Amino acid sequence: MAKQATSKKNYIYPLVLTVLILYMAYVTLMNLFVDPQATVFLSRKIDLKRPMNLPIWLDVMHIHVGAACLAMLTGILNFSQTLLRSARKFHRVNGYLYVIAVFVVVLTSGYMAPYTTGGKINSVAFNLVSMVWFAMTIAAIVQIKRKNIIKHRKWMVRSYLFCFTNLFIHLISFILYEGAGLKYELSYTMGVYGAILLNFILAELVIRFVYRKTPNVAVQANRKEL
Repeated sequence: MAKQATSKKNYIYPLVLTVLILYMAYVTLMNLFVDPQATVFLSRKIDLKRPMNLPIWLDVMHIHVGAACLAMLTGILNFSQTLLRSARKFHRVNGYLYVIAVFVVVLTSGYMAPYTTGGKINSVAFNLVSMVWFAMTIAAIVQIKRKNIIKHRKWMVRSYLFCFTNLFIHLISFILYEGAGLKYELSYTMGVYGAILLNFILAELVIRFVYRKTPNVAVQANRKEL
């Protein structure tokens, strides 16, 4: 039974990695090639409180999407135990690349927040999420500097789940708009707050049920190199 459970667990990471790569490819294709002017997304934005400089907004949005995809990729790679054991230097450098990607996402989100669908109630939520996300990422760095591997991993899980905020927002709003027939603006607002709550819940579930055990010896051996 134990061998069977271990075998199943070994398939989880490659499966998650594959799904993420496909999702990132889809997002990149849609935003940079299929609809680079974001006409569908922008058509939902009505009653904006301030004028939008469309060329600048589009450039920022493309940077935002690219940085978000980079954060997803670098983040998932650093959860690989195989890479951690065989390429510790890569793990460390890749971790800092993740931090930079998160910072760029947060920075661009700050520019885009005032133009968000739903107005100020969602704009404030996006700004708060950006601050909390970056704070959690910094907390992960602080803990690894203190040689606390367990707390480092927990904060990284919490930080990484926020890479999926936009995915969860659109998933929830789609269900409420297309499935429940709610107005789009209300569906989007519920999607924003629902995604934030979902991020926190999923992170704690992963910490409790996936990373509940002490990190293996290979991780502990990495302490001297930090």
